Amino acid sequence: MAGLLTHLATLPLSPVRGVAWVMERVLDAAEEEYYDPAPVERELAELERALLAGEIDEETFDRREDELLDRLDEIRAHVQGTGS
Repeated sequence: MAGLLTHLATLPLSPVRGVAWVMERVLDAAEEEYYDPAPVERELAELERALLAGEIDEETFDRREDELLDRLDEIRAHVQGTGS
């Protein structure tokens, strides 16, 4: 009986809990996408291709490569920090 009363008493909060649950799932998905190394690795490969094809110069390559490698370091640190 107490469980039913608690359920009825908190029923008005159900929409709020539902929205909070959805927001948590959206945040989880966004974080997973942000910390996915695959797009950064693809961009590194494309950057190297552009350099070899003469589409960009060494300075541009070096600057962008440093940015991407820093991003990969951030991703790895996050993954190690979460115990995954």
